[in-house]
Amino acid sequence: MTRSFRGPRGSSRSRPPFRPSRPVRRGNRFGDYIDPTRFINKAVVTETVEEFVPEHQFADFGVDARLQAIIAGRKYITPTPIQDRAIPHILEGKDLVGIANTGTGKTAAFLVPLIDKLLRNPEEQVLVVVPTRELADQIDQELKAFTRGLRFYSACCVGGASINRQISQLRYKNQFVIGTPGRLKDLINRRYIRLAEFKTIVLDEADRMLDMGFINDIRTIMAGMPSERHTLFFSATLSTEIERLISEFLRTPIRISVKTRETAQNVDQDVVRVERGQDKLEVLHELLNKAEFSKVLIFGRTKHGVERLSQTLAGRGFKAESIHGNKKQSHRQRALAMFKASHIQVLVATDVAARGLDIADVSHVINYDLPATYEDYVHRIGRTGRANKRGKALTFVE
Repeated sequence: MTRSFRGPRGSSRSRPPFRPSRPVRRGNRFGDYIDPTRFINKAVVTETVEEFVPEHQFADFGVDARLQAIIAGRKYITPTPIQDRAIPHILEGKDLVGIANTGTGKTAAFLVPLIDKLLRNPEEQVLVVVPTRELADQIDQELKAFTRGLRFYSACCVGGASINRQISQLRYKNQFVIGTPGRLKDLINRRYIRLAEFKTIVLDEADRMLDMGFINDIRTIMAGMPSERHTLFFSATLSTEIERLISEFLRTPIRISVKTRETAQNVDQDVVRVERGQDKLEVLHELLNKAEFSKVLIFGRTKHGVERLSQTLAGRGFKAESIHGNKKQSHRQRALAMFKASHIQVLVATDVAARGLDIADVSHVINYDLPATYEDYVHRIGRTGRANKRGKALTFVE
């Protein structure tokens, strides 16, 4: 285990020390107790590893020549495991359940075959339902990159953004409508989205949507769609509740699982023990002053706590922004864009940033507040150590 970092003493805090016997509170729900030793794991470095051998190359999928040219132009040659195994089945129009870790190329795994489907059937439309605004925007941007010059249109419908602008977009024919359950349901109720016109639906990060309480909204959406539909279901985990949803929404689906070990092998994990009498904020300040902490994603438990910490760090001279549910969507997009471009050093976020987001070169993930579950922890630290680069995850334990 690497050295735990300790800040200066002398600051009084009314918050009691972390006690393992007590549940962790997040919002109005209690989380699981997580043994702090599970936050400690050395990155594994091996000279030889078993490599994935794909059955296909992107050129083998036989998609429309226009789409194939775009794929080649984006230098997509060898598919990831989820892409290699899912794309052929989606091209055949089969319902599919894809279980895969975050950051494994799930977006392209469904966009490529669905774009091909719509090029061959221009009258069809696709609905993509995701848990967070950031993931919806990321999928929309990826869609635009794959359809440049193809006269494809999309509407990104999320809360926190102008509903009037989204209504204006929906007055035109959109091949793809991408959104979060609450805003989609609102637009459906206002009759700007007519579910009967959508014969294909993608439920991405389904376990996260279940965790966020969107199950009834999803059921409403699915009930309004044609019974003869093409359903794609992606999730990072496969719980009893997820199995229930699969049996409810899909018909004899193809199941593909390409999950690897729980946490990335190239993420070095450790804890930062904050002893009684230490100031947790000072400990964090000391860490962020170190040169290697160049691009840091900090996770907090509550929206107010995240905003307060971001403002405090900015007041101490750090280039910091925040992402949480109380911020306007335009502000969230701006903060995320600045972080992706490395214009700021620190992004403080709730778990809305824990899944699906592809941010290059994050040097450190810091769990300033403990995650509610170990599964949340796995998704949080998955933001670093991407693209076979080394990453570091630190978890504060009081």
